[in-house]
Amino acid sequence: MNPVTLPTIFALLPLAAFAIQDPVATKSGPVSGAASEGVQTYKGIPFAAPPVGDLRWKAPQPVAAWKQVRQATAFGAPCVQTPYAAGSLYASAMPPVSEDCLSLNVWTAAKSPAEKRPVMVWIHGGALTRGWGGTPTYDGGNFAKKGVVLVTVNYRLGVFGFFAHPELTAESPHRASGNQGLLDQVAALRWVHENISAFGGDPGNVTIFGESAGSWSVNYLMATPLAKGLIHRVIGESGAAFSVMRSLTDGEKAGEKLGTLKDLRAKSADEIQKASSAAVTVVDGWMLREPVHAIFAAGKQNDVPLIAGFNADEATAFLTTLGPAVPAEAFERQIKERFGDSAEAFKKAYPASTPQENRQVLLDSWRDQVFGWQMRTWARQQTKTGKSPVYHYFFSRVPPGPSSARFGAYHAAEIAYVFGNLAASRPWQNADRTLSEAMQNYWINFAKTGDPNGKGLAAWPKFALDAEVSIEFGDAIRTRADVQKSGLDFFETQSRRGAR
Repeated sequence: MNPVTLPTIFALLPLAAFAIQDPVATKSGPVSGAASEGVQTYKGIPFAAPPVGDLRWKAPQPVAAWKQVRQATAFGAPCVQTPYAAGSLYASAMPPVSEDCLSLNVWTAAKSPAEKRPVMVWIHGGALTRGWGGTPTYDGGNFAKKGVVLVTVNYRLGVFGFFAHPELTAESPHRASGNQGLLDQVAALRWVHENISAFGGDPGNVTIFGESAGSWSVNYLMATPLAKGLIHRVIGESGAAFSVMRSLTDGEKAGEKLGTLKDLRAKSADEIQKASSAAVTVVDGWMLREPVHAIFAAGKQNDVPLIAGFNADEATAFLTTLGPAVPAEAFERQIKERFGDSAEAFKKAYPASTPQENRQVLLDSWRDQVFGWQMRTWARQQTKTGKSPVYHYFFSRVPPGPSSARFGAYHAAEIAYVFGNLAASRPWQNADRTLSEAMQNYWINFAKTGDPNGKGLAAWPKFALDAEVSIEFGDAIRTRADVQKSGLDFFETQSRRGAR
């Protein structure tokens, strides 16, 4: 009888035997997850104390430690929010909301804590008022299978996460208030720094990425000194904050209108949410010491490699009442209201001669004003004052389905491609699957090295001020110079005139 060799024994062992040993010991206590297809998932891990009672609106506090194994097999509650209206492109089922919501989720296929895989931390969008880290599209299994440790995060939303008040400022050791949701994100990054090695991740190689308000968030995180050493790469998808920002004083005045801090902390979460669902970041002097545009202009940002980009049809999900054509009189009235004495310059940047073209101009200009200009400005500012490389993209692939003609390459359309989670509800084509695979690989290469390029991928040139070249993710992947240049140049001129 031949002896059984060690390799043979390994071949007979189940896949789970080669995974991270469960439970995983975090700094706060042990957690036990669930395994599927070689990926272990840990859901609902608290990274801060519940921000309730006297902790409502305070900066995140340390979570209480636990000794018994914590079952991390269900997503934590979404933070308090008002759901999207039924029928919205962004509506999705979620469990009941709660103020006790500061949790994160981890996907890993590492076999040992010693592997030090690159880490990617996803920050969800939703105008800082909606969303959660458990959205099915954000499932990190595909990233984990490709060698990344993927983390998604919950953070306080709306009035719970973005509320300035003079009494809050007075009780803060930093004399600051108003950016609680952003401070939650910093706390989550600190948790990653302290714990992710136990899941096989490298705390010295963390990429933050997000879309819409998640992209605003990673823009803020790139700007704040509180994230120094916690982030090493940044990917922003359709969102940045280079416009004029509200001061702490103005934020405090708005907050005072809701009442005294004592009375507000005595109210239920539902009462607070009904009173205000607004979310406005402020220059608080701590999280954000200056407006984002000033921080980047002075080269004070965290100087790390950057990917930034936007989609071809960002406006379609927002300007839903716009008809199939806009008559000349209505078009002239709208642009005069928007741009005053710059209306003629606008028409030169966005020429149109038919009602159908007028409609498209309104969509394109809204896209460029709200998203395109912000993303090009981000790329330009990092290129001007930083030393780390920048890569810019333009997403134009129209996801297939019955609403394709109406929405096109809409706001957030790229997320499913990035995560490789092409839901069965759409009639995806081979071109979509090929594009998704390529985008995942670009994002992962960037997370590994700071350069998205790699074997089998079309070359993605660096963004440069004298050669503003982007990569287009469309029906094919190709490079393009000066994407939407005339429109973005118009809005750059507007910004210099004080119309930020």
